[in-house]
Amino acid sequence: MINALPLQLPGNGTPRALRCRVLQSPLAGVSDRIFRGLVRRWAPDALLFTEMVNATSLELGFGLQKVEELSSESGPIGVQLFDYRTAAMAEAAKRAEAAGAFLIDINMGCPVKKIAKKGGGSGLIRDPELAARIIEAVAEAVAIPVTVKTRLGWCGSEADPVSWCRQLESAGAQLLTLHGRSREQGFKGKADWGAIAAVKRALTIPLIANGDINTPEDALRCLAQTGADGVMVGRGTMGAPWLVGQIDAALGGRPIPPTPGPAAKLALAAEQLQALVAAKGDHGLLIARKHLSWTCTGFPGAPQLRHALMRAPTPAEALALLQRQL
Repeated sequence: MINALPLQLPGNGTPRALRCRVLQSPLAGVSDRIFRGLVRRWAPDALLFTEMVNATSLELGFGLQKVEELSSESGPIGVQLFDYRTAAMAEAAKRAEAAGAFLIDINMGCPVKKIAKKGGGSGLIRDPELAARIIEAVAEAVAIPVTVKTRLGWCGSEADPVSWCRQLESAGAQLLTLHGRSREQGFKGKADWGAIAAVKRALTIPLIANGDINTPEDALRCLAQTGADGVMVGRGTMGAPWLVGQIDAALGGRPIPPTPGPAAKLALAAEQLQALVAAKGDHGLLIARKHLSWTCTGFPGAPQLRHALMRAPTPAEALALLQRQL
C-alpha cells in the first residue's frame, strides 16, 4: 500500500488535495464527458482529464464544449492545454479555471508531429526557455495548481530527463507527470521506469509515473521501482473504464473490483453508444465504434460481433446487435 495521505498541491491561492493517486490520462477522441462518467463509477475520487485543448483554437471559439461542460461533472477534472503561444495559454487557463477546472495541466509530451513541429506538446522539450515562460504565464494567470505532463526527452541521445524536469519545477510546475519514453519513441519500446526513478530522486514536487501501466500489478511494480507519488494510466483504459478504480483499490490495499463479464461489457457498450448518439446524433455512432471495438473483447463470439458493429449503418442496428448478445 502506498502513502494514503492526499497529495497536496498548493496552487497560487487555491490549494488542491488529490485523495486518489491514480490519474486518468487525457486521451484525444476518447476521454470525453461520457467516457469520464464511466471511469468515475469505479474511481469516484480520481483526477480525470478532458481531452487535450488547443489554446489557440479555444481563443477562436473552437473546443469550448470540452471546457464549459466541466461544471456538470462530479469529482476532480483537470484541463490539459497545449500550444506554443504564451498569451493564448494564459487566457485558455483562465477560461478553464472559470469553468471549474480542478487544475491546469500543460502538455509538453504529445509526440504527434503536427503539434510538435509547431512548438507545442513535446516540441517544447527542445525550447526549455519557452517552456518555462509558458509555465510562468499560466501560473500567474490562475489561482489553481499548474502541472506539466512530459517525456524523458526529444530522443535517446539527447535526453537528460533530470535536468529537463528540474527546469520545469524551477519554472513553477507544482506536479509533473513523466512518461518513460522519449518523443522519438512515441509509444514504441519499453517505458524506462529507471529514468523516472532518477527524476523522482531529483525533484521536491510530486512526480506521477506514466507508461506501460495496464494492470494493477503493473502499477504496484512501477511505484516500487520508481518511488513515484502516483501513476497515470492512458491507453490501458480504452475499453476498460474500470481500470483506474482497480488500480486505486490495489494501491490502497483494498479488494480489487472484478473485471466485468461479457454481459456487463455488452451492457456498458450499449449504454455508451446510446449516450454518444444522444449527445452527437448519428455522428455518435462513428465516435462509438472505436469504444465498441475496445469493449467487446474477451468472450465467445466477440470478433464476429466487432466485425458486425463496425459495419452497422445506423445506431439502431448497432444497438440491436449488442442487445441480441445480452
